[in-house]
Amino acid sequence: MILITGASSGFGKAIAEKFASEKWDCIITGRRKEKLDMLANELATKHNVSILPLVFDVRNRDDVFNVLANRGERWKDVDVLVNNAGLAAGRDLFDEALLDDWETMIDTNIKGLLYVSKAIIPSMIANGKGHIINIGSTAAKEVYREGNVYCASKHAVAAISEGQRIDLLRHKIKVTAIHPGAAETEFSLVCFKGDAEKAKAVYEGYHALTAEDIANTIYYCATLPDHVCINDLVITCTAQANSFYTFKE
Repeated sequence: MILITGASSGFGKAIAEKFASEKWDCIITGRRKEKLDMLANELATKHNVSILPLVFDVRNRDDVFNVLANRGERWKDVDVLVNNAGLAAGRDLFDEALLDDWETMIDTNIKGLLYVSKAIIPSMIANGKGHIINIGSTAAKEVYREGNVYCASKHAVAAISEGQRIDLLRHKIKVTAIHPGAAETEFSLVCFKGDAEKAKAVYEGYHALTAEDIANTIYYCATLPDHVCINDLVITCTAQANSFYTFKE
């Protein structure tokens, strides 16, 4: 069974679709109840698997622990946790950025990941195995102009992943950090606060990654033999070398 945060769109939705197609039961979480329920019904009907939609905001500590604690015995044993919920809020120079944007990114990208991990790890320890997959970014590897706190939050994801891997080694829990480059999802639309023109311009002139590319990569990492763990993986489209260099036609 897999639990995916931020599953109502983008990477999270594609991950749920991929695992459900491979006959995995899924717990999908997110803030948008209507979208989650629609996805749950679609996946259950199409793939004949069990899907549990759980509505909460990963930023809300009490909700995370209350909802996950009451997910029911049927849904207790999570084999794979994908900490996917995350966002970039605004692209601004440090001195011009909004404190609210910073707090949203820190609360979602860092604290949300910590809360969900802390809530799910006990069941993995009880089972003597498990796999945590944290979604980082190429922004975890370098800092770029107007990226300041977003880059910091993804650097934190990389560091937390290393810490989890070390501390959970004795419990035989795998930890994988996946760091995608440019991928054409809702991400840029959220980053530019609904400005569709700016969001679209990010992907012009080259073939960016898709959400399905990331989902397929995560499925590969999650289905390797028990003694094999991909620790840290950076994935970009062919046109992109890193956060700074992209070749556009």
